[in-house]
Amino acid sequence: MKRLLTIIILCVGICCLLVGCKGTNNHPAQESPETNTTESHVVSLINTNGQTIAERFDVPPGFVRQESEVKSFSHYLQDLPLKPDGTKVKYYDGREKSGDAYLAVVDFNLGERDLQQCADAVIRLRAEYLYDEERFNEIRFHFVSGFNAEFSKWADGYGISVDGSKVSWISNSSSNSSYESFQRYLDIVYAYASTLSLENELIAKPFSDLAIGDVFIQGGSPGHCVIVVDMASNENTGEKIFMLAQSYMPAQDIQILKGDSEGSPWFSANIEDILKTPEWTFKTSQLKTWE
Repeated sequence: MKRLLTIIILCVGICCLLVGCKGTNNHPAQESPETNTTESHVVSLINTNGQTIAERFDVPPGFVRQESEVKSFSHYLQDLPLKPDGTKVKYYDGREKSGDAYLAVVDFNLGERDLQQCADAVIRLRAEYLYDEERFNEIRFHFVSGFNAEFSKWADGYGISVDGSKVSWISNSSSNSSYESFQRYLDIVYAYASTLSLENELIAKPFSDLAIGDVFIQGGSPGHCVIVVDMASNENTGEKIFMLAQSYMPAQDIQILKGDSEGSPWFSANIEDILKTPEWTFKTSQLKTWE
């Protein structure tokens, strides 16, 4: 009889334990108020109807967006047109990019060739700005071979011939200053320039002097680079934040990077040596700028 009573007590105890485990599983973990506040704060920084960088992304409370002079490169970047919110980055072959490294897509035509990769996107942004301002003499980029591809010469009716390691100018009646011809010029620059050549022609600068239009670049094969497209600062603390754009491999749309795991578009400048972006890690000493 005692043995039977012991068995009954054990069975009741086991049933209680099982019910307790199931009860715990029936109540999802509650997110902390801090996490919810952070997420709603990030969402509030994104204006889904905004059509440019400055319109799409707000600055956090306490920060003021940098004001840029009209016709400056920094103003051009802050005013970059964006595709509708939620648009996916596409590769040159039409495939969509997986992952969540980016928050928006710049509204530029990509083309159907594997050309506009990382350095090419930075080159394009600089070149498009100079073209808009009709500063044709300043549109020039070096190939890896060292050849100086000047758009002003291209616009005068010349093309570029590449025969192995030999690169030279040749007469080409279809080359001119039209936008269509300008895009053909950029295609050949994309094909023969790289992070190595771009790194060599940019000028090093201290991270403490970070500005819109600056480039974090690591030359190599592979290498990578990203460009600063917006900045803001906190008037009380002096903290600076910045926004980055990139393309990547294979050729893909230019995209505005996610600044943290919570979905903010802003990176903090309160860092010492290392800048971590969603797809590459740079040293702050790899910051460069244009002549």
